[in-house]
Amino acid sequence: MAGAEGGAEPLGRSRAELAWVEALRGDCEPEQHWRHRREFLLRNVAAPPPAPGSAELQRLVSLSMVWANYVFLGCRYPAQVMAKALDMAHGLVVNSAPAHSAATTTHHLVAKKG
Repeated sequence: MAGAEGGAEPLGRSRAELAWVEALRGDCEPEQHWRHRREFLLRNVAAPPPAPGSAELQRLVSLSMVWANYVFLGCRYPAQVMAKALDMAHGLVVNSAPAHSAATTTHHLVAKKG
């Protein structure tokens, strides 16, 4: 599959697959985040896609969000969750993700306010 960096549609996907994945986009999800999370979902979905509301779909969507939050927002999760999400994202390239430092944590920001 071609990378989604340039905004191109995923190659080799049916209209049904694209409609299925588009229904999973968050209402306020930025286009850049969505392009990469969509690729994550399409790379990891079984055929046929999991049923709406199923535990399998909830797990896939959750792991896609863990990965996107890690890449774009610098969020951290338990080691086992991170390992699974990163394994599922293997080979997915994001050239435009921001750099996050260890000093930019919630505790650090809250401490500065007080």
